[in-house]
Amino acid sequence: MSVRAPSKPSVFETSDTFELGRFKRARRAYGFDEVALVRLAVPILAAAMDGVVDVRFAVEMGQLGGMAVINLDGLQTRYLDPTGVLAEIAEAPRDRINGLLQKVYQAPVQEHLIGERITAVKRAGIPVAVSTVPAQASRRSGLVQEAGADCLVVQGTVLTARHISRSYEQLSFEKLCASLSIPVLAGNCVDYEAALELMQTGITGILVGVGPGAACTTRGVLGVGVPQVTATSDVAAARETYLRETGRRVQVITDGGMRVGGDIAKAFASGADAVMIGSIFAGTTDAAGGGYHWGMATPDPNLPRGTRIEVGRRGTLREVLLGPARVDDGTQNLVGALRSAMGVCGARTLREFQQTELVIAPAIQNEGKLFQQAQQVGMGT
Repeated sequence: MSVRAPSKPSVFETSDTFELGRFKRARRAYGFDEVALVRLAVPILAAAMDGVVDVRFAVEMGQLGGMAVINLDGLQTRYLDPTGVLAEIAEAPRDRINGLLQKVYQAPVQEHLIGERITAVKRAGIPVAVSTVPAQASRRSGLVQEAGADCLVVQGTVLTARHISRSYEQLSFEKLCASLSIPVLAGNCVDYEAALELMQTGITGILVGVGPGAACTTRGVLGVGVPQVTATSDVAAARETYLRETGRRVQVITDGGMRVGGDIAKAFASGADAVMIGSIFAGTTDAAGGGYHWGMATPDPNLPRGTRIEVGRRGTLREVLLGPARVDDGTQNLVGALRSAMGVCGARTLREFQQTELVIAPAIQNEGKLFQQAQQVGMGT
C-alpha cells in the first residue's frame, strides 16, 4: 500500500462527507483541550508491555515528547524490583519460556507499587499513562488519578461498551469516565459499530488493533482480527460520525503491527490521530526487556495468546524516535519519517494527512529494487 497527496473531493462523495471536510478544516484551530494526547509533542505512545516500559523508559519517552503506558497488571506492579525476573525471561530457553511467563505472572499485584511507579515518573515532570484490564478498572481508577497519572487505558483483547463477564461486575464506561477528571482510553477495537458505541460512553480515545503485534498470536489462536489499515479506517469513520453528531472528537490510536516509519505514516493516512508502538521500542537500549518482548496475553494461565520474540538492541530510544538514523531500513527516526511523508503528500497537519489518498500497491516495496533484492539474497536475508 502506498500514499498519494490529498485529492479534491470526488464527485461520487456525498454532500455530508464534503461538508464534514469543511467543518474539520474550519474547526482545526480549536483542538480538544481535555484530551491529553493532543498536547503531546510527538503523537506516539509506547505500548503497555513489560518488555518495553518501566519507569526509566517512561521518563525517557516523556522527555522526548511522547508518552509511555505502564502495565498495571504486569511485572512492574508484581515485583518491587522486577530486574531479575526480566533477566530470567530474556535468558530462558525457548522450550521453557511460556511456562516461565505463566509462573512469574502468578505473583499478585501489589497495590502500593501502582502509586509508586506513577509517582516515580511524575517526579521527573513527565506525563504518564497506565493500563489496566477491565475487571480492575473501576477499583483502580481513583488510585491512579490520585497518584497523578495523566491517562487511564482500559485494555482487553477485544473490548466493547457491552462487555459482559460472569466473574466480575460489568464495567460501565459511562460511570468510569464520569468519576474521573483524567482521559480514559479504551481498546482494543476494530469495528465501526463497536467503536461508535464505545465513543458514546464518554471515552476520550480508542485503541485500534486485534492481534497485529509481532509477539501476539491472537489471530491464530482465536481467529479474530482485522488488518490494521482497514480497522483504522473503519474506526476513524466512527469518529467522524460521532464528531458530526456531537461536536466531540474522540482520538483514534492505531495499536500494533507497525514495523517501520512507512507503516506509521500509513496508519495516520488511514485516519489515526496517534499510534501505539511496542516491538520497535522493544529493540531499543532503553527498553526493559533486554532485547526481548512478549505479548500482553502471553502469561494467560488457560489460553496464552503470545510468545517471546527477540528483537535485539538496535539503537537508543532517542535514535529510534527522533534520529539521527544510522540505518536505512525505516526503523529509526520515526518522527522524521512521518514529517517527511506529510511533506511529500502536501499535508501541513495530521488532520490534513488523514485526507491523503491511499492506493492498493502490492508491488511497491519491490518495484525497481533488483540490485537490493540480489544483495539481500547474497547475504542470505
